[in-house]
Amino acid sequence: MWIFIVFILFSLTFYYKEDILIYYNENFSNNNQPTTLVKNEYFRDYNFKYVQNTDNFNPLNKQDILNIYYTIINSGMDKFTFYCNSQYENCLNDVKDIANDQTIMSNINNFVHPFNGFKDLQTEIDSLGKVTININRNYNNEMKIILNYKVNEIIKNNITNEMTLEKKIKTIHDYIINNTKYDKDRSDKNIVKYKSDIAFGVLIDGYGLCGGYTDSMMLFLEKFGVKSYKISSENHIWNAVYLNNKRYNLDLTWDDPINSDGSDTLEYTYFLVDDQEMFKNDKTEHTYDKNVYND
Repeated sequence: MWIFIVFILFSLTFYYKEDILIYYNENFSNNNQPTTLVKNEYFRDYNFKYVQNTDNFNPLNKQDILNIYYTIINSGMDKFTFYCNSQYENCLNDVKDIANDQTIMSNINNFVHPFNGFKDLQTEIDSLGKVTININRNYNNEMKIILNYKVNEIIKNNITNEMTLEKKIKTIHDYIINNTKYDKDRSDKNIVKYKSDIAFGVLIDGYGLCGGYTDSMMLFLEKFGVKSYKISSENHIWNAVYLNNKRYNLDLTWDDPINSDGSDTLEYTYFLVDDQEMFKNDKTEHTYDKNVYND
């Protein structure tokens, strides 16, 4: 008789183990607290319509989850844990949808400082509502040191306090283009010789792809205290820059065209232009999701 009762209790416990664990976690465990957020020096105190910084790591809707991801990536932390609220029944499914959507993750990445941008991001989820985000960054500490030194050196040698912000941006625009070649081997033949997809390739190696041009410009915009972010279309990326409370487009890649004879050219077709002006010149590569990148 006792053996039968023990068997029944064991079976019920096994069958309802997840419900029992959830109940224990919600009512008796003291471990369901989010990781304490620590912000590094590259944290940006900017909020956008698409994502906002948050101190609420107890999500109640999908926008809360987006804000949590943005805040964590923006903070510079490599690992962070938060918990889904039991009142938010679809929380874990929404986390999975967001975490597995490369477009959403890429969009969020475009709003943070390049040094806090991720190379890849993994989300671990368990049935108790625990969500752990592990982030592998694009730039290691050595790269940051080298790039900060290079950026400061370029500013010292080319920028004066008397310059307007627009003049400063134009000077850096010209410097980057005049000292960088488009990495055609990588874009056309997938031959990887340089870190041309990030600022290191542009500012140190002298070769860039659109991601490298954009990251490089953003490093200087940060030094100048200019609010900006990156806009990406399906196959391209460029800078969005705020001047006098108005947003402009800045595309160094397309201002550094590849001529048929191999000669270098410096153009200003995409230098601080609004959407109307930009679309006059190209509607293919510069068409973007206005639900994400908006004012």
